[in-house]
Amino acid sequence: MTTLSIILPAKNEAEGLKTFLPRLRKQYPMAEIIVVNDGSTDSTAEVCLSNGVYVVTHPYSMGNGAAIKSGARHASGEVLVFMDADGQHQPEDISRLLGHINNGYDMVVGARDGHSQASKARGFGNAFYNRLASYMTEQPVKDLTSGFRAVRAHKFREFLHLLPNGFSYPTTCTMAFFRSGYSVKYEPITAPKRIGSSHLNVMKDGFRFLLIIFKIGTLHSPLKLFMPISLSFFMTALGYYLYTFVSEGRFTNMSALLFTTSIIIFLIGLVSEQITNLVYQQAASTKVEGIPGKENHTSEMASPIGKPAMAEQAA
Repeated sequence: MTTLSIILPAKNEAEGLKTFLPRLRKQYPMAEIIVVNDGSTDSTAEVCLSNGVYVVTHPYSMGNGAAIKSGARHASGEVLVFMDADGQHQPEDISRLLGHINNGYDMVVGARDGHSQASKARGFGNAFYNRLASYMTEQPVKDLTSGFRAVRAHKFREFLHLLPNGFSYPTTCTMAFFRSGYSVKYEPITAPKRIGSSHLNVMKDGFRFLLIIFKIGTLHSPLKLFMPISLSFFMTALGYYLYTFVSEGRFTNMSALLFTTSIIIFLIGLVSEQITNLVYQQAASTKVEGIPGKENHTSEMASPIGKPAMAEQAA
């Protein structure tokens, strides 16, 4: 039987965890449940301990991505499920993700529908990211930023050093799996309104999400991002040169600047492509150490994961 670890990063989520953890434990009584307390100032740790789950505590807030990495390092399961602790992800949906893992997928992501977006602005931004990621990977990406996902532990740990400490860890994880040729599946879900206030800051995290656009390109195929930009500068330079040559009979400094810019952007993309290849070669050559006292399972097709408790009783 494949072992399961469920990891929940939490920062000041005591109210939501009071109702969420009993539901989760009822669905998966045999699973290892790990709550990463990311510097909470409320009773998050006490609520977790009263529900008998394993707690990893950060002495101060390190970020959502850092909490995910801490949970993955402490988990002993062969399959990891990551969920938000704010009540947006439903324990009842876990079985559908695990079903695809049992069918051979390396990662299954819960893809939120249009009604599950926190706001129209965030929904528009996520749609843009999805389209860009789909272009870069040449695979349909239905929810690039969803934090609800099930993964094979040994493959996820290959990319721990790539994951940022902030909120963009799902983007990095998804692009890394596609780049390494691992199979990814999207399962439609509906995410209700979160319990408590969001930890996202519009100005601070808005700028960070802009960086996601460049991260998408550099994590998968930098030339697919830099080549169109370089080509646009080149065509602009060529058009401007032809115009000035016909009208003034000369080659202007602006034409030279545009041509030079296009060449520099292309070379940056070429160097970035080589750096990306080296990064993934390093990830592929890194051996994942087994957890002390546990057998290090690395089989591609693991044994089926057990069904939720209620499903077993119904059977």
